Amino acid sequence: MRILLVDDHGPFREAARMLLEAEACEVVAEAETGEDALQAAIASGADLVLVDVHLPGIDGFATARQLAAAPGHPLVVLISSRTLAEVGADRVATCGACGFVHKAELCRAELDRLVAA
Repeated sequence: MRILLVDDHGPFREAARMLLEAEACEVVAEAETGEDALQAAIASGADLVLVDVHLPGIDGFATARQLAAAPGHPLVVLISSRTLAEVGADRVATCGACGFVHKAELCRAELDRLVAA
């Protein structure tokens, strides 16, 4: 699984990279903003994009919508330190993302579950 990590918090990206790579995922790129994520998704050839809901510039929901509309788009999973109820399950369901993962629950098994659904 080739992953693009999108989060404006560098220490989280570093920790997530270490966790995912320890679970046999390949983190192919990172981005700090939604705008950067759109470019990085194309350039990196990522299969999956993990996008923080709260980003500077365009937020994670808008980023997911734009990625989902692109031809040959990667799968998108939204992430947040807030719960699904706090970010809005209806917003997650209608933005083109294939799911949501709380940052504390980020792991390969959870990503595999969402991608398979």
